[in-house]
Amino acid sequence: MRTNLITREGFEKLSNELNYLWREYRPEITQKVAWAASLGDRSENADYKENKRLLRQIDSKIRFLRKRLEVLKIVDYSPQQEGRVFFGAWVQIEDDEGASLKFRIVGPDEIYGRNDYISIDSPMARALLKKQVDDEISVQTPSGLKTWWLLAVNYT
Repeated sequence: MRTNLITREGFEKLSNELNYLWREYRPEITQKVAWAASLGDRSENADYKENKRLLRQIDSKIRFLRKRLEVLKIVDYSPQQEGRVFFGAWVQIEDDEGASLKFRIVGPDEIYGRNDYISIDSPMARALLKKQVDDEISVQTPSGLKTWWLLAVNYT
Protein backbone atom coordinates (compact mmCIF):
# COMPACT_ATOMS: atom_id res chain seq x y z
CA MET A 1 0.00 0.00 0.00
CA ARG A 2 1.15 3.50 -0.83
CA THR A 3 1.59 6.11 1.85
CA ASN A 4 -0.39 9.30 1.20
CA LEU A 5 2.24 11.62 2.69
CA ILE A 6 4.08 14.26 0.69
CA THR A 7 6.38 17.20 1.38
CA ARG A 8 5.15 20.69 0.54
CA GLU A 9 7.71 20.92 -2.30
CA GLY A 10 6.50 17.59 -3.71
CA PHE A 11 2.86 18.69 -3.57
CA GLU A 12 3.69 21.95 -5.36
CA LYS A 13 5.62 20.06 -8.03
CA LEU A 14 2.66 17.74 -8.72
CA SER A 15 0.24 20.71 -8.72
CA ASN A 16 2.47 22.57 -11.19
CA GLU A 17 2.61 19.50 -13.43
CA LEU A 18 -1.20 19.25 -13.39
CA ASN A 19 -1.56 22.97 -14.21
CA TYR A 20 0.93 22.69 -17.08
CA LEU A 21 -0.80 19.64 -18.56
CA TRP A 22 -4.27 21.16 -18.25
CA ARG A 23 -3.57 24.80 -19.19
CA GLU A 24 -0.72 24.54 -21.72
CA TYR A 25 0.12 21.10 -23.07
CA ARG A 26 -3.42 19.72 -23.55
CA PRO A 27 -4.70 22.81 -25.45
CA GLU A 28 -1.61 22.65 -27.70
CA ILE A 29 -2.22 18.98 -28.56
CA THR A 30 -5.97 19.59 -28.97
CA GLN A 31 -5.14 22.23 -31.62
CA LYS A 32 -2.91 19.74 -33.43
CA VAL A 33 -5.70 17.14 -33.40
CA ALA A 34 -8.17 19.68 -34.81
CA TRP A 35 -5.67 20.70 -37.53
CA ALA A 36 -4.95 17.06 -38.46
CA ALA A 37 -8.68 16.27 -38.52
CA SER A 38 -9.28 19.16 -40.92
CA LEU A 39 -7.00 17.49 -43.49
CA GLY A 40 -9.63 14.90 -44.25
CA ASP A 41 -9.19 11.11 -44.25
CA ARG A 42 -8.34 10.19 -40.65
CA SER A 43 -7.71 6.50 -41.32
CA GLU A 44 -4.46 7.31 -43.16
CA ASN A 45 -3.56 10.38 -41.10
CA ALA A 46 -0.53 9.66 -38.87
CA ASP A 47 -0.56 13.16 -37.30
CA TYR A 48 -4.17 12.71 -36.24
CA LYS A 49 -3.63 9.21 -34.82
CA GLU A 50 -0.44 10.14 -32.95
CA ASN A 51 -1.88 13.31 -31.42
CA LYS A 52 -5.11 11.54 -30.40
CA ARG A 53 -2.95 8.90 -28.64
CA LEU A 54 -0.99 11.68 -26.93
CA LEU A 55 -4.22 13.39 -25.89
CA ARG A 56 -5.47 10.14 -24.28
CA GLN A 57 -2.17 9.87 -22.34
CA ILE A 58 -2.43 13.48 -21.17
CA ASP A 59 -6.05 13.01 -20.06
CA SER A 60 -5.10 9.86 -18.18
CA LYS A 61 -2.25 11.66 -16.37
CA ILE A 62 -4.55 14.61 -15.54
CA ARG A 63 -7.16 12.24 -14.02
CA PHE A 64 -4.45 10.45 -12.02
CA LEU A 65 -2.95 13.70 -10.68
CA ARG A 66 -6.35 15.16 -9.72
CA LYS A 67 -7.31 12.04 -7.77
CA ARG A 68 -3.86 11.71 -6.17
CA LEU A 69 -3.66 15.37 -5.08
CA GLU A 70 -7.04 15.01 -3.32
CA VAL A 71 -5.78 12.25 -1.00
CA LEU A 72 -2.24 13.44 -0.32
CA LYS A 73 -1.44 14.88 3.11
CA ILE A 74 1.26 17.55 3.22
CA VAL A 75 3.76 17.05 6.05
CA ASP A 76 5.67 20.17 7.09
CA TYR A 77 8.76 20.30 9.28
CA SER A 78 8.18 20.66 12.99
CA PRO A 79 10.91 21.78 15.47
CA GLN A 80 10.06 18.78 17.71
CA GLN A 81 11.56 16.54 14.99
CA GLU A 82 15.05 18.04 15.39
CA GLY A 83 17.74 15.44 16.05
CA ARG A 84 15.59 12.47 15.06
CA VAL A 85 14.64 10.95 11.71
CA PHE A 86 11.08 11.63 10.55
CA PHE A 87 9.34 12.23 7.24
CA GLY A 88 11.15 14.86 5.15
CA ALA A 89 14.53 14.38 6.86
CA TRP A 90 17.85 14.45 5.03
CA VAL A 91 19.98 11.66 6.49
CA GLN A 92 23.56 10.56 6.05
CA ILE A 93 24.46 6.96 6.86
CA GLU A 94 27.64 4.90 6.71
CA ASP A 95 28.20 1.14 6.56
CA ASP A 96 30.99 -0.88 8.23
CA GLU A 97 33.16 -0.54 5.11
CA GLY A 98 33.05 3.26 5.29
CA ALA A 99 30.66 3.71 2.33
CA SER A 100 28.46 6.74 2.93
CA LEU A 101 25.01 7.61 1.54
CA LYS A 102 22.99 10.80 1.83
CA PHE A 103 19.29 10.94 0.95
CA ARG A 104 15.93 12.42 1.90
CA ILE A 105 12.94 10.43 3.15
CA VAL A 106 9.86 11.49 1.17
CA GLY A 107 6.53 10.17 -0.10
CA PRO A 108 6.35 7.61 -2.92
CA ASP A 109 5.09 10.28 -5.36
CA GLU A 110 8.33 12.26 -5.03
CA ILE A 111 11.09 9.72 -5.69
CA TYR A 112 10.93 9.59 -9.48
CA GLY A 113 13.84 11.20 -11.27
CA ARG A 114 15.80 11.66 -8.05
CA ASN A 115 18.69 9.48 -6.88
CA ASP A 116 18.88 11.23 -3.51
CA TYR A 117 15.27 10.56 -2.40
CA ILE A 118 13.87 7.33 -0.94
CA SER A 119 10.25 6.44 -0.20
CA ILE A 120 8.96 6.42 3.37
CA ASP A 121 7.62 2.96 2.46
CA SER A 122 11.12 1.52 1.82
CA PRO A 123 12.73 -0.85 4.35
CA MET A 124 15.64 1.60 4.83
CA ALA A 125 13.32 4.52 5.65
CA ARG A 126 11.24 2.38 8.02
CA ALA A 127 14.40 1.27 9.85
CA LEU A 128 15.60 4.89 10.17
CA LEU A 129 12.40 6.38 11.61
CA LYS A 130 12.84 7.91 15.09
CA LYS A 131 16.58 7.15 15.13
CA GLN A 132 19.17 9.77 16.10
CA VAL A 133 22.84 10.39 15.27
CA ASP A 134 25.19 7.49 16.17
CA ASP A 135 22.33 4.96 16.26
CA GLU A 136 22.87 1.63 14.54
CA ILE A 137 20.38 0.58 11.88
CA SER A 138 19.96 -2.95 10.54
CA VAL A 139 18.20 -3.43 7.21
CA GLN A 140 17.35 -6.66 5.43
CA THR A 141 18.76 -6.40 1.89
CA PRO A 142 18.71 -8.91 -1.00
CA SER A 143 22.28 -9.87 0.00
CA GLY A 144 21.38 -10.33 3.68
CA LEU A 145 21.22 -8.22 6.83
CA LYS A 146 23.26 -5.03 6.51
CA THR A 147 24.23 -2.62 9.30
CA TRP A 148 24.49 1.15 8.96
CA TRP A 149 25.25 3.99 11.36
CA LEU A 150 23.39 7.28 11.31
CA LEU A 151 25.90 10.13 10.85
CA ALA A 152 23.65 13.15 10.37
CA VAL A 153 20.00 14.25 10.36
CA ASN A 154 18.74 17.62 9.16
CA TYR A 155 15.63 19.16 7.67
CA THR A 156 17.09 21.86 5.39
